[in-house]
Amino acid sequence: MTKARLLRLSVVLVSIFMILLIIVYWDNVGTAHFYLHTSFSRPRSPGAIPGITAGEDWEALPDVDEFLAKLLSSSLRQNNSIPRKTEQLLVQGSNKPVVSNLEENVRGYDWSTHKDRNSLDQEKLQVERQRTLREFCANSSFTFPTKERSFDDIPNYELNHLIVDDRHGIIYCYVPKVACTNWKRVMIVLSESLLDQGVPYRNPLDIPREHVHNTSTHLTFNKFWRRYGKFSRHLMKIKLKKYTKFLFVRDPFVRLISAFRSKFELENEEFYRRFAVPMLKLYSNHTNLPTSVSEAFGAGLKVSFSDFIQYLLDPRTEKMTPFNEHWRQVYRLCHPCQIDYDFIGKLETLDEDAAYLLQLLKVDRLLRFPPSYRNRTASSWEDNWFAKIPLAWRQQLYKLYEADFVLFGYPKPENLLKD
Repeated sequence: MTKARLLRLSVVLVSIFMILLIIVYWDNVGTAHFYLHTSFSRPRSPGAIPGITAGEDWEALPDVDEFLAKLLSSSLRQNNSIPRKTEQLLVQGSNKPVVSNLEENVRGYDWSTHKDRNSLDQEKLQVERQRTLREFCANSSFTFPTKERSFDDIPNYELNHLIVDDRHGIIYCYVPKVACTNWKRVMIVLSESLLDQGVPYRNPLDIPREHVHNTSTHLTFNKFWRRYGKFSRHLMKIKLKKYTKFLFVRDPFVRLISAFRSKFELENEEFYRRFAVPMLKLYSNHTNLPTSVSEAFGAGLKVSFSDFIQYLLDPRTEKMTPFNEHWRQVYRLCHPCQIDYDFIGKLETLDEDAAYLLQLLKVDRLLRFPPSYRNRTASSWEDNWFAKIPLAWRQQLYKLYEADFVLFGYPKPENLLKD
C-alpha cells in the first residue's frame, strides 16, 4: 500500500511540474498564437540557407536545455497540423504611406521598383559576408572590447535589441539608422503583436511610428528574465539554435552622419535636452541655453557635426552613460561574435537583401518590405561632412568604430584618414 501511495504521489508531482513548465512556455508562444510555420522553425538540415552549415543541434545541450528543446520540438510538431490561416496573399495597402512624423515627412519615400538594378548573386554574397565575420571573430590578432566574452557573459540589458517572432521562428537584431523602423514594422506584422481595431496589421506602413518604437510592442531577449527566471538563458540558447537570426548593418561613418541629421538637425525635444544641451555647453561654450528645442532652433543654437564628433571621442561620455543606441557600435548592440547570424543584410543593398531574406523566410507572400527612403544619407557625402573635422579626430573615430568596419566588410576610409 505504501509503495502504491508513493507511486501515485510521484506521478502527481511530476504531472504538476510538467503542467507548470508548459504554462511557462505557453506564456511565451501563446501570445504569438502558439505556432510557427516556416522551414526555419525546425532544426535545419545542411544547406537550408546558403553559406550555413548545420550545427550540433541538441547533442551538446545540457540536460535542462535538452528537455526544453524536446518540449519545444513536440509543440512545433503539433503546430504543423494547425491551418495556416495567416498565409495569405500580400494585402495591397494604399499606394502611399500615411506620414505624420516630421522625420519621415522630410525624408519621403522612394516608390520606384528599381527594375533597372542589376540583380545581385545573393547566395554568394551571404557566404562572403558570413565568412568575413567568422574569420575576424576567430582571429586572435584582431581585438576589440567584449570580443572574447561568451554569450552567457552578456548582461541582460545588452540583449534588448534582439526581437523574437515565435510564430515564424525569427530573431532580428535591430540597429538604429539601418532601416530598423521598417524592419520592426515587418516583425510586428509577422508576429501579430499589435492589433488595429482587433485585427492584426497586414501592411507594415499602416503601423504608426509611435507604436513601432514602443518597447511593449516587441518580445525582446531582455524580457525573458521577467517571464522565465532561471530558464531564460536556456530558452534563449534554444531559440538561437532553432530560429533564423538576421541583422542589417551600414557603413559606420555614414550611419553617424545619418544619426546626426535625424537627431540634431531636426527638432527633437528628447535629444535636445539629453544630448544637445551638454554638447553646446561643453564644446561650444554656450550658457543659459533655452529649455526647449524650438526656442534653441529659433535662436540659431544647434549642435554642429564637430560638437557631435567631440562628444563621441570624449572619454567622459562613456563614463557618464553608455553610447545612445543611435551611435552605439553594432558589435555592442548585436554581439556578432557571440551570436551566429544566419543572414547579414546591408543598407547599401537594402532592396535586394530584404527581398531575398523574405523569400528565405518564406514570408514573401505575406508582405513586402516597405520602399526605401529617397535622399538617404549617401556614402559619397563622407568627404564633405568630415572636411572640417581634424585629421587626428577622424583617426580616433575610426579606431572607435574599427570593429564594425572590419567585421562587416566595409573598406577602411583611407581618404579620410590621411592628409
